Order: sequence, then structure tokens, then C-alpha cells
Amino acid sequence: MQLQTAAITGVGAYLPDNIVTNADLEKIVDTSDEWIRTRTGIHQRHLMNEKGKATSDMAAGAIKDLLEKTNTDPLDIEMVVCATVTADYNFPDTANLAAMKCGIKKAFCFDLNAACSGFLYALTTGAKYIETGMYKKVIVIGADMMSSIVNYEDRTTCVIFGDGAGAVLLEPSSNDFGIHDSIFHGDGSGVEFLYQPGGGSINPASHDTVDQKLHYVHQNGKPVFKAAVNGMSDTVKRVMERNKLTNDNLTWLVPHQANLRIIDSVANMLDFPKEKVMITIEKFGNTTAGTLPICLNEYENQLKKGDKIVLTAFGGGFTWGSTYLTWAY
Repeated sequence: MQLQTAAITGVGAYLPDNIVTNADLEKIVDTSDEWIRTRTGIHQRHLMNEKGKATSDMAAGAIKDLLEKTNTDPLDIEMVVCATVTADYNFPDTANLAAMKCGIKKAFCFDLNAACSGFLYALTTGAKYIETGMYKKVIVIGADMMSSIVNYEDRTTCVIFGDGAGAVLLEPSSNDFGIHDSIFHGDGSGVEFLYQPGGGSINPASHDTVDQKLHYVHQNGKPVFKAAVNGMSDTVKRVMERNKLTNDNLTWLVPHQANLRIIDSVANMLDFPKEKVMITIEKFGNTTAGTLPICLNEYENQLKKGDKIVLTAFGGGFTWGSTYLTWAY
């Protein structure tokens, strides 16, 4: 079977209406606007505060935005992949629930968990089904409701994360546009530095795990910072080298929005011009798997057909990598 290119032909996003500023967080935890801005670059974040709403609702919001913007019939969608670490349930999967809420009834749906790298992993996974000719319309989502697993008594983590979702439509491309190359890595030894201790099979939910606050995100920031900068800059450099990309002909670098200092450090290590780096962290914080598609949605009006783009991410566990694509519209 002859391979074809999978191209992004549309983007959509959903951010909850509830905006929480740094000043708001000052009222509930020992922090300050100055402390948050200088260490993370974040000014505000969106948090889902509607009772009964979950990650699938944000994913559905991003899908609906995408379908409307691309004038796509939900019944034409053949596959939905949702990257998330905050699934509505352990099962069924969030992709199935989001698809149901959007009238997508014929699609093959599943979730993928690679923490903050999840969207990139899901994007490459979805692209393979296009490349082989198995499907013609695939939706890839990055969605996380981090407020559901963040301890708002821990100032080192609660100021970082926001809630949100982004989605892209993948379709076959008959030209040179689309996803060309990816480099991904994983290192399970990173588990001790960034993870959610409770709720899995090693620490099933109990009164004890709740009392010990094991169901929240636990992070050791310094080793995560170092690994993220080295991992993203290394894979970006290698993807650029093997695809003959330079700082001049690469149109955009789209890094995971974890921390502005990490983003700046990656750009500096690559000697890449800051004006060509997509940045949304000041408005949305770290939405985990949602950051990259939300970036593409925010910058959509600035993107041009043929733009050369490298996306890069780093996630807990550890997972990391980079993907090179050309914009198709």
C-alpha cells in the first residue's frame, strides 16, 4: 500500500469561561503575581468550574469548533484520538465520550496517555492511519482538566496549570504539505520527578491515599526543567538537521507551554529567533496535552500555506520529542 501524507486541514479549541488570575491565586495560596510571572511567565489561566463538566466536555467543545470552522459533517469522521492524563473515567475512554457529544457515531475512538507529550504522540499515531489509506478524516485532540488533579495548597504546582482543549483535523494530502518527520523518546526513570502517585494499580484509591493527597500532581521542578530543556532542544535540532531546516527557513517553532523560562531556554540553545516561537502560556498556563493544538488555534490567522513548523513537547514519565510538518492551508 502506497503511503500518502497526512496534513492538518483545520484546528479548533475550547477554553472554559472561568479565568483565574495570579491575583486570584494570591487569595488562596502563599504566592504573588510577581513570583508567578518571574518563575513561569503565566498571568492567568482558564479553569473548568461547572459542576458535572469534565475533560470530555472540553474535548467536545474543541471538536465542535473544529467541525464548524472546517464545515465537516460529524458522520464523516472515521477516527478520534484524545491525548489526556485527566480522563473522565478510567474507562470508557474520553475520546468516545467526546465523539458522542458531537454526533460522531461511526468513528474508531481511543485515548492516548503520554502526559504533556500526548498530543504529539497522538498526532503521529493518527497520521499513520491517513498515510496507509485506512482513513481519510481523523481528529486528534489534546485535552486536560488539570484543576481536577492539582493541589491548591501547593504553590509550586497550582500556579502552573490550566484547563483547556485543542483539536486538529487530519486529511490526506496529494502534495508536499503535511506531517513529514518525528523523533520521540521515553525514559521511565523520570517517574520519580513528575507523576500522580495515587489512583492507579500501585496505589488504588482509598481513604489512606486521599488523606495523603496522592491523587494530586507531584513534581520536583529542577530535574524536570533540565530534562525538558535538553530533551526538546535535542530533538528539535535533530529533526531540523535531517530535514535540512535552518533558523531561516523554519517558519515557526511550537514548544509545549510548560514554563516561559523553559521555552526561552530551548530557543536560546537553538539560537532560534524569539519572534518565530509560538507563546500562549501567559494567557492559558500549562494545559498539558492541550498546549500545542491551542497554540496552533491561537496563531491560525498568522499561518500560511507552506509554512514549515516544528512542534516539540516534554512530559512526565518522561516522554519527549519533536514533529516537523508543513502547513496545508
